Amino acid sequence: MTKSFVLIYGDARLPYQVQEDPARSTRIAIHVEPDGTVMVDAPLGYTDEVVQHAVQKRARWITANVTDAMQRFANVRPREYVSGEQVLYLGRRYLLKVVIAAKPSKSARLRGNRLEVESRTGDPDDIKGRVRGWYRSKARDYLAQRLDMLSARLTWVDTTPPFKLLEMTRQWGSCSPSGRIILNPHLIKAPRASVDYVIIHELAHLIHHNHGREFFRVLDREVPDWNNHKQVLDGMVEQLMNE
Repeated sequence: MTKSFVLIYGDARLPYQVQEDPARSTRIAIHVEPDGTVMVDAPLGYTDEVVQHAVQKRARWITANVTDAMQRFANVRPREYVSGEQVLYLGRRYLLKVVIAAKPSKSARLRGNRLEVESRTGDPDDIKGRVRGWYRSKARDYLAQRLDMLSARLTWVDTTPPFKLLEMTRQWGSCSPSGRIILNPHLIKAPRASVDYVIIHELAHLIHHNHGREFFRVLDREVPDWNNHKQVLDGMVEQLMNE
């Protein structure tokens, strides 16, 4: 069950969500997501008053981190989808090149250090749609391939679980109660090692459906430097999500 509250600190009014975590016994965990969303994990049975008091005690820290996240996003310019812009693919930067063609190819393609996109008019909306389609196609193929390879490596995975793409604003991936792996197509822009970390993170939820101690033991064993990959993703989130 998830509940919503508002933290008031000075002139700031910051919404936050509280979810009960059966794996917790005594400690409340407060997270500020890369996009500035505030999430609170609380042990079962904690009253609203206890949780709100804990959040209020961390108000200064929460406000500072939310402000930092908002400033990062504010400094990212919206894409114009014109030649010379940079695009990300598996952690590398490429230059977008718009090619005017009477019969444009439906698919964009990488050529050297460029992502070439053909268009009859060069209209930014047309280019955006073609780039998005290319990203989604690459994400479907690459993420499915890595899911297959990593599933085969991990001892607790008998067969590759079903998988689908879903654009999400706060998550790189999730694992449904039925065992389906859901991955954010924007992940295709991130470095390869960070992609693998996200997939292993979600595969670990097949045996531990929360973020408790046992879950992190599995993650520490399989991806000892997982926190570095998480920091890379957190630091790039505004670029990876930017469209």
